[in-house]
Amino acid sequence: MGIMGICTFYFLVPIWWLFVGATKSRGDFSGTAPLWFADFHLGQNLSELFAYRDGVFLRWMANSVLYTGGAALLGTLLAAMCGYALAKYRFPGRELIFNLVLGGVLVPATALALPLFLIFSELEATNTFWSVFLPSLVNPFGVYLARIYATASVPEELLEAARLDGSGEVRTFFKISTRLMFPALVTIFLFHFVAVWNNFLLPLIMLGNERLFPVTLGLYTWNGQVNQLPELRMLVLTGALVSIVPLVVAFLLLQRFWRSGLGAGSVK
Repeated sequence: MGIMGICTFYFLVPIWWLFVGATKSRGDFSGTAPLWFADFHLGQNLSELFAYRDGVFLRWMANSVLYTGGAALLGTLLAAMCGYALAKYRFPGRELIFNLVLGGVLVPATALALPLFLIFSELEATNTFWSVFLPSLVNPFGVYLARIYATASVPEELLEAARLDGSGEVRTFFKISTRLMFPALVTIFLFHFVAVWNNFLLPLIMLGNERLFPVTLGLYTWNGQVNQLPELRMLVLTGALVSIVPLVVAFLLLQRFWRSGLGAGSVK
């Protein structure tokens, strides 16, 4: 319990500091206790954030939602289909493909950023929405997790019964297998969502148009201008607080599916 308390404290203090800092004025931020409130200016800070430069921060948030929501949904679907195929179908080269997927899990994203940039440069597709969205669809860890969970949770007898009833492979996957794999799909979605939302290096390399920036890159550019424009400091703090709200909401909304999946597994 003591170790868990220390870990909880370690992870929550930065969030608390961020929340407290976002409620202060510029003068209070540097002149008051960093972990406790002064005059409450959160509403004013939010108004300034959303109004700054014709609401460019809201544009960045919308970009992040598009990049992340679309990539997490499609990436989860692709990972589930690939993992399910590797688990339930026998074909030449299956283990080789799975080993390549495992190798992809071990390759850091930073090592792929430059080759991706060169490929999209050849296609004249850099500085576009697709240059960030398409690479974000790939999720080797999701494929690995989907295969492991499909092997354990989707009985072969159930698939054979579905085939005998005349159900096609695609229909069986979407109507039966995905329901049995749902806790794993939620896990893959959340991991993918967090990874794409926090992705920084790929947009930094690919994008030059500010209107295409995700919120991570947008806040980074503001933070680099703080010395020239001190008023941006509070905007960066407030923007960072707002940017973690979708992650918190996603976890709170989807955690019940984890609990139901664990409960179903215990009954089995």
